[in-house]
Amino acid sequence: MKKILLFVYFINTSLLWAEEPVKLTLEEAIAIALRENREVLFRQEDLKKAKEKLKEAKAEIFPKLSLESFWTDILDYYEKNVASFSNQFSLKQPIYTGGKISGNIQMSKYGIEINQAMLEKTILETVFNVKKAFFTFLLAKEYAKLNELILNNTKNHLKTVTERYQNGLAPESEIINLKQALAGVEHVFNTSLNQIEEVKTILKNILYLDKDVDIELEGDFVYQPVEVAFDEVYLQALRERPELRIYETEEKMNRLQKEIAKSGLLPNIYASWEYYVNHSNNPVTLSKGWEDHQTLGVVLTWPIFDGFATQAKIRQAELDLKETQLLKEKAIKDIALELKNAYLELNNAISKLKAKDAEISFYEDNLRTFYDKYKNGIASELDLEDAKLSFEISQFNRKEAIYDYLMARAKLERAIGIAK
Repeated sequence: MKKILLFVYFINTSLLWAEEPVKLTLEEAIAIALRENREVLFRQEDLKKAKEKLKEAKAEIFPKLSLESFWTDILDYYEKNVASFSNQFSLKQPIYTGGKISGNIQMSKYGIEINQAMLEKTILETVFNVKKAFFTFLLAKEYAKLNELILNNTKNHLKTVTERYQNGLAPESEIINLKQALAGVEHVFNTSLNQIEEVKTILKNILYLDKDVDIELEGDFVYQPVEVAFDEVYLQALRERPELRIYETEEKMNRLQKEIAKSGLLPNIYASWEYYVNHSNNPVTLSKGWEDHQTLGVVLTWPIFDGFATQAKIRQAELDLKETQLLKEKAIKDIALELKNAYLELNNAISKLKAKDAEISFYEDNLRTFYDKYKNGIASELDLEDAKLSFEISQFNRKEAIYDYLMARAKLERAIGIAK
């Protein structure tokens, strides 16, 4: 998580308006998303705000100094000058607040922890969404390439059958069937091209790139097997998942909130100092000119009866704690289910990959056989093209299986709480 947060990728803004597409790897796309995605930025601002709240809470420790100034005059309603001017400086220092100030400081620290966890949760989702769009884009490109091969193969079949029909060697129904098949293949090919643009738009939206910016993704479907033990990743998820850290911190906040509420029954003690300076020209008063005096004391306030408001606050904190504990228990079960599903998907993808490897071996051997037949004049060029197409389809099926594996692995990493 920290490595991704520290990794910053800079794009020259002039490239955004260049005619050539901006080429991006998966790592670069993730870095841009973490820098530009508005949900991530929103959470970062929340974290900054939480840190400022901590400063606000700590400010209650320090004394409060205030100044009040008064000036009075009756203007033209009296012949003599009777204006008066006074200043009052007040200093108030909390000595004992029943733990309210220290409690609020700790609450602010918990708020930072929660906002940090929420930021990490947003990063997890953003990284997963980038991976999903990235891998889907690569698969859509491969699918479009395959459909183009199928389209060309269908056209060649139609051309061959048309020639045979003209020579009286094929019925007209074969031409009609192939034309119908060609129309369907053309539709699928055009749809696959549209899918590329749709996925590209989704990715640009995640990265917050301008709609006019063209991007080209650089990557390939590479199978890198990993050993996964469910019990180990489950324990890791309990440590790493930000949702659980949020609930754990909220439990601490609820317990602390109860203690803060109890402070409403305790006395508050403040030290106070006041300095008063006055100047008056009022003939009615005995004193004239500048006068000053100061007072120093200790103020004790002790709430005797507050209409049971404190008891209600304590009860609310207890209920909040119980609610948080229930939500935490539910989150643990949801995470276990999410983790189990991702784990099973990963195993299914691995099994599917093994089957596709066997399929590739079969069609590769079949292609070699037709190539030998073609060299010996036993098979036609179209037969060889069909064998090549079957081999290409088997290769695409393997890439699709790797796509399933990569997505299952991305889901597993998200379920564990790993963003990489």
